[in-house]
Amino acid sequence: MSKNHLEYRGYTGCVFFSEEDAVFHGKVMGIKSLITFEGESVLNLLDDFHTAIDEYLDHCQSVGRTPEKPYKGSFNVRVGVDLHRQAALLAADKGISLNTLIEEALRRVVGE
Repeated sequence: MSKNHLEYRGYTGCVFFSEEDAVFHGKVMGIKSLITFEGESVLNLLDDFHTAIDEYLDHCQSVGRTPEKPYKGSFNVRVGVDLHRQAALLAADKGISLNTLIEEALRRVVGE
């Protein structure tokens, strides 16, 4: 995991530092629900991150709601008309779908 990300129970938190407040803070990425956490030390931050996730999952269970799953594997991307056309033509030339072309490009960029 990146030095700015935490992982717990399948959820990823992105961490920031506020020099003004001398506190670490963060939020859970990849879901619509807003889950935040903070701490004055790394250990406080980790504890609050774990507590925030546990409380979110407990709340969902208590109200009978299915917790959101982060990063479902699909997302919308908006690009300019020319780039869209070029990508679609390249995919057609390669005999693959536009989705496959984009997935291949993303794999190269993230180093998978």
